[in-house]
Amino acid sequence: MKKALINIDYTYDFVAEDGKLTCGAPGQALEDSIVHLTKEFIENGDFVAFGIDAHEEGDEYHPESALFPPHNIVGTSGMELYGALKTLYEKHKTDENVYYFEKTRYSAFAGTSLEIKLRERQIEEVHLVGVCTDICILHTAVDAYNKGFKIVVHENGVASFNQKGHEWALEHFVHTLGATVVK
Repeated sequence: MKKALINIDYTYDFVAEDGKLTCGAPGQALEDSIVHLTKEFIENGDFVAFGIDAHEEGDEYHPESALFPPHNIVGTSGMELYGALKTLYEKHKTDENVYYFEKTRYSAFAGTSLEIKLRERQIEEVHLVGVCTDICILHTAVDAYNKGFKIVVHENGVASFNQKGHEWALEHFVHTLGATVVK
């Protein structure tokens, strides 16, 4: 079965101590795990996607504007991949099986070409890592489920600024979406 790794929102604004909407320490603790897994997928020739939240400064019509402070603003360092993941991406960004795309909603599928890229490659299983477990990871997993993909969530590769939400989402993945949660 062909598989893909989807890195979701592991950016400066979501992870760095001074990020605009940071998970802080829980997000920072994922770095080694995410980098190791991403490197493993790349070296195996599997498809690796980077779905990155992108917002226009001052966009009062975006639904997140009423819920969260401005974050991942296009053209700012807040959108950059965090830490060693940025270095790994820079090294492999021209590889055939590495795909970077911007998203404007919680789900990496909403309004993007991610599903097309996966279907073109006959990918049936998606592995999810990144932040936030109970927001963008969750909505991506729900869309993946509705589109018929098998879902694997890497517990050591997801975090949130809401620990209760994080724990709830991990249970939801298994009991409602039939996903596999692995350490």
